[in-house]
Amino acid sequence: MSLKEQLKEDLKTAMRDKEVVKRDSIRAINTMIKQIEVDNRVELDDAEIIKLIQRGIKQREEAIAQYTLASRNDLVEKEQEQIDIFMEYLPKQLSDEELEVIMKNIINETGATSMKDMGKIMAPAKEQIGGSCDGKRINDMVKKLLG
Repeated sequence: MSLKEQLKEDLKTAMRDKEVVKRDSIRAINTMIKQIEVDNRVELDDAEIIKLIQRGIKQREEAIAQYTLASRNDLVEKEQEQIDIFMEYLPKQLSDEELEVIMKNIINETGATSMKDMGKIMAPAKEQIGGSCDGKRINDMVKKLLG
């Protein structure tokens, strides 16, 4: 079952079970998908949908930071609930140990020795890891290993 089909079925279930947060979160994902598909006249595959979901998570994390500064805990909770639901549609996330092993292999393959080689590492890392880890964690691991 494709990710789009999964979202469609989960939306029906959330509506039937009156799960408001889940329903609204899935609708937000569907809106992001529709917007890209209509604007660019393309059909998104699962990998592209995963990237959109990751972008949505990042936006919500940034919103949480702003709401925390403004002491709006009610909005922080709402955004965190949406992040939790978005995470359900991402592949299993890598642990720090798994990420470190993969990054060490990529660093050895590319021959990177310093932070100047960050660009050489990031492209193959994102390709190999895909949606199993966000770019910030990859970046932090590279800094840890090469710094």
